[in-house]
Amino acid sequence: MRDLGVGFQYLLKGQRWVARHGKQYGFGLVPGLITLVLYAAALVALALWGEDAVTWATPFADDWSSPWLGLFRGFLTAVLFALALLLAVVTFTAVTLLVGQPFYENLSEKVDRDVSPDGHAPESGLPLWRELWISARDSLRIVVRAALWGVLLFACGFIPVVGQTAVPVLGFFVTGFFLTEELTAVALQRRGVDLRTRLGLLRSRKTLVWGFGTPLAVAFLVPVVAVFLMPGAVAGATLMARELLGEEIREGGSAVEGDGGVRSLPQPPSGSPSPGR
Repeated sequence: MRDLGVGFQYLLKGQRWVARHGKQYGFGLVPGLITLVLYAAALVALALWGEDAVTWATPFADDWSSPWLGLFRGFLTAVLFALALLLAVVTFTAVTLLVGQPFYENLSEKVDRDVSPDGHAPESGLPLWRELWISARDSLRIVVRAALWGVLLFACGFIPVVGQTAVPVLGFFVTGFFLTEELTAVALQRRGVDLRTRLGLLRSRKTLVWGFGTPLAVAFLVPVVAVFLMPGAVAGATLMARELLGEEIREGGSAVEGDGGVRSLPQPPSGSPSPGR
């Protein structure tokens, strides 16, 4: 359980780091603001024309009598908007990171240099277009996994009692896992760590991941909050990536070694459920 507190500490440390580096924080806000405007426009359009889209998609119900026609199409419109909102929450981080790849790469590198004992930041050595392609490809894979979990949890939400208590809590933990993967990918991708290895690394320290990602997932339910927390989240995820890889972290002028240690990555037990699968 200690890892839960450690993960949350990394989240706070990231926010404190950007608070001390105002210029980096300002640049880090730009991608989130761009994504927020795009998502807001899409949701407003859906709110205005979602009912028309449902009417077009359900011509078989045109002859239904009142009030069944209105109830049926009203229900489908509400479900459509709810799913769109869920998709927006699930994909907001991935899209923001993709839009802001150069911004967050620069921010993550500066964090690495600041806390590294020798002032060195790992570099991928890849051209920008290649980094963008890898980031987009991996983000799509993560979004698909997260969407499958989202559909499963949505279905479980109809189970009496459990669906209204345990399922929402589990949903925050699942979202927190994938959110942390997206954020740590900025630093880990620069180190040449591929998606499969990243997932194995995160599974090996699930409580650390949940301590970092679950509170962030709750906060990110409000996209405006996500915009302002994103730069600090990237900074904190960079610090946590160093912990996971056992790299030294200079704090208060002294270098301390992460608890993770450099080791081969353990595979999850066969048949055990994991959000990364």
